[in-house]
Amino acid sequence: MEERKVVSIEDRIPKLKQTRRKKANRRLILYLMILFLLIAVVIYLQSPLSNVGNIEVQGERHVTADEIKELANITTETNYWKVDTDSIKNNVESHKEIKSVDVNRNFPNTVQIQVEEAERIGYVQTNGEFSAILENGTKLEATSSLPGGDAPILAGFSKQTYLEEMSKELKELPQSVTNLISEIHWEPKEDNPYQIRLYMNDGFQVLASIRNFSNKMTIYPSIVAQLEEGAEGIIHIDVGAYFEEYASAGEEGDTEGEAQAESQDQVEEPISESEVNNGPEEILEPAPESDTNISPQENTELTPQPETSEDSESDMEDTPTSEQDNEQSESVEDTDGAVSPDDSSSEESEQ
Repeated sequence: MEERKVVSIEDRIPKLKQTRRKKANRRLILYLMILFLLIAVVIYLQSPLSNVGNIEVQGERHVTADEIKELANITTETNYWKVDTDSIKNNVESHKEIKSVDVNRNFPNTVQIQVEEAERIGYVQTNGEFSAILENGTKLEATSSLPGGDAPILAGFSKQTYLEEMSKELKELPQSVTNLISEIHWEPKEDNPYQIRLYMNDGFQVLASIRNFSNKMTIYPSIVAQLEEGAEGIIHIDVGAYFEEYASAGEEGDTEGEAQAESQDQVEEPISESEVNNGPEEILEPAPESDTNISPQENTELTPQPETSEDSESDMEDTPTSEQDNEQSESVEDTDGAVSPDDSSSEESEQ
């Protein structure tokens, strides 16, 4: 039989003791680490290091970050681990202009609040002040002396139902088309209570209906692109789509008014020399051959100014009549007989 190597127990005891000692030391180190970690956590929670160090607000436009922080009820003295994200979300969403809120905690001490504001689709003027209208038709109480440039002005919407429906249509309208609108006026009629008139920034007017407004208004840029440069008028997009130029009645009225003004000015202006000469010529037309003749005295009074072409014509017209008178007088003398020298001299003096 083979002989086995026998180790006495006295030789094995030191090794066993050393192994047990190492295990005990490891456990002690582990316990000490856990203890120090718990102490550090307690100190951290009780110190300002655990407070919120940074509050980030993103997505705000009209509502200020300070207002959002105040609604969230969170400050830099709030404990980071005690921040209730659900409570912050509900508090911030209570604001009329806030549509949705998302709250996140970013270690070690940052709280991020992401907000989405309700879109402002228009401004309503009341007593000289402008109030914003939200996409849901809510009118804000805050007013300003001037409207914002991010939405058109809504006028004439005396009924809330039509205002809310108009707000929904504007919400669905592309922003590129909304930016072209300056004012929207509600002009209801008996047969169409939804009629509206739009005043565009490019000078055109648009007649449309509140119903399906967002769908029909999208063709406005293509309609304008087809018009001639300098054209002015009204674009109808309610039933079909066509362009109507402004009526020329206003222009004709302006020209008539200008003509009347010019005629009044001409009446008030002093009469020129040519008008003086032309006036008598029109009044004293060459009379038909009769017993009535124009006396030389009247003819001289009607020509105080230098002779003109028109005066010369009148003289040429008057000359034959005088010759005819002479011929008639000569014929009378021949028939009656010889005239005495005294009578002939008296006739010459009368002439």
